[in-house]
Amino acid sequence: MKLEKLVGERFKERPSDCVVDSHALMVRGGYMKAMANGIFSSYMPLKRITQKIENIIREEMDAIDGQEVLFPVVMPGSLWEESGRYNSIGKELLRFEDRSGAKHVLGMTHEEAAVHLVRDYASTYTRYPFMIYQIQTKFRDEARPRAGLIRVREFTMKDAYSFHTSQEDLEQYYMQCYKAYENVYRRAGIPEVVAVKSDSGMMGGKVSHEFMLLTSIGEDSIVICKDCSYRANMEAAECITENVRDEVSAALELVHTPEQKTIEEVCAFLGADEAKSCKAVVYQRNSDDKYIIIFLRGDREVNETKVTNYLGFDIHPAVITEESGITAGFIGPKDLEGDFIVLYDKSLEGLNNLICGANKDEYHYKGLDMERDLEKVEYHDFAKIPEGGICPVCGKHSITIKRGIEVGNIFQLGTKYTESMGMTYTDENGKSQYPIMGCYGIGVGRLAASVCEAHHDDYGPIWPISIAPWQVHLCAMRADDKNVKAYADSLYNDLQKAGIEVIYDDRQVSAGFMFSDADLLGVPVRVVVSPRNMKQSVIELSTRDKSIKESVPTENAVQRIKELVNELLEKCR
Repeated sequence: MKLEKLVGERFKERPSDCVVDSHALMVRGGYMKAMANGIFSSYMPLKRITQKIENIIREEMDAIDGQEVLFPVVMPGSLWEESGRYNSIGKELLRFEDRSGAKHVLGMTHEEAAVHLVRDYASTYTRYPFMIYQIQTKFRDEARPRAGLIRVREFTMKDAYSFHTSQEDLEQYYMQCYKAYENVYRRAGIPEVVAVKSDSGMMGGKVSHEFMLLTSIGEDSIVICKDCSYRANMEAAECITENVRDEVSAALELVHTPEQKTIEEVCAFLGADEAKSCKAVVYQRNSDDKYIIIFLRGDREVNETKVTNYLGFDIHPAVITEESGITAGFIGPKDLEGDFIVLYDKSLEGLNNLICGANKDEYHYKGLDMERDLEKVEYHDFAKIPEGGICPVCGKHSITIKRGIEVGNIFQLGTKYTESMGMTYTDENGKSQYPIMGCYGIGVGRLAASVCEAHHDDYGPIWPISIAPWQVHLCAMRADDKNVKAYADSLYNDLQKAGIEVIYDDRQVSAGFMFSDADLLGVPVRVVVSPRNMKQSVIELSTRDKSIKESVPTENAVQRIKELVNELLEKCR
């Protein structure tokens, strides 16, 4: 490929609307162009990168007996009604009607399609286990697309679905997929990706893992123990609190706290530590706006995902009205009256001498004893684990919180979809059973952007050779020089004949302009042919990451370039 024919502009200035480096560099480098919010077109360099990622994924899925299939992007709404997700998923699912008035959806995930494809075929236990996968376009009407390809609305994704006749068989295959995912990330050039326990969310199931690239620009909070192997998404991390009860319980006392509404204000006003307070966080049920009040220790934060999972329905932050019966800023568990769903976090269990709202304007209680002053309280884990918190595995105060980009996920779905959609098989005893499913996803574009985020400098991406758009960038400096042009043309042809992927720049532009474009394209091996090099009968060979720079005799150029390409490829295997 000659660079002068490459469609797409490259430029120096960072776009003002690009928040993260990978987005800015991929726009500057002519990889993609925004068509709408969260929707992008890909130029040739990005297309070549994603094709290579897809091929790596295919090889790893095929190695664990995956069978590639293809589902439609558009699916009938009736299929999603079977699973119950047509109405349970919010606005992220794009619904529409065709010309005959039939309901349809744009696929944001394909569990329903997978069950539909195999439920007639897999009617007997002899046809299990098996796994099918696809690499397909999906659409999720994301509320806040951001960071280029890291959070988009339209995207390409590999999703795989396995079917089993026992939980043991699912668990065994789940670990095979787990290891295959580690292979994918290693081969794509980011072996530093870590797996964390996660919340299954709308996918269902009880066991799930997310694969995270730890980076400061990540949207997810990752809980990591510094002293053991525990890792989890904040949404799924258990929050353990050491509750220490005072030996003596003070009497419950009503105190005037004018204009002191937040926990910080009240504790400062009364000279108390936030850990000795009980605060209220209020939500409403999406379906009917019923109020949900969560009480937890003042130094803890509510984990909304845990609350939603416990309740079994969607919620949103409350709008407290005068008619609600809730005294905003002064809410407490003592003498709370009204038709509310009231929940208590474990961080309050057994505590005494707490400050809390008195459900009376401008008043709080001092001396609240959870055991003495309240009746029939059930405690559950509704809090986020804090920095320095207790590890659920080793029990040490060794928790640290980092940011990460999710680059893949795997779920043990159980029978959520097969049961709701009536997929059964006859077992060896002639009984009808529901197959057990697993689900395994990787976002292709997000993975490409994540690699760029992990491997770049101020000048452009540093692509691992396994997914780089080309393997070698050949620069003919002063192509108006006959010797330079003749040798560079010959080398270009010889490298192509040797099976090397080459982008060839023989434009008559300045060295700075040429190298700036080369940096933005991020090709791992760079070859420079110049008048000075020709006088010495050498080429300049270097790597984009600046780890190698050497002069190579022209007669050995093809062989040395092949050796270097193979060395870099071997590191990604």
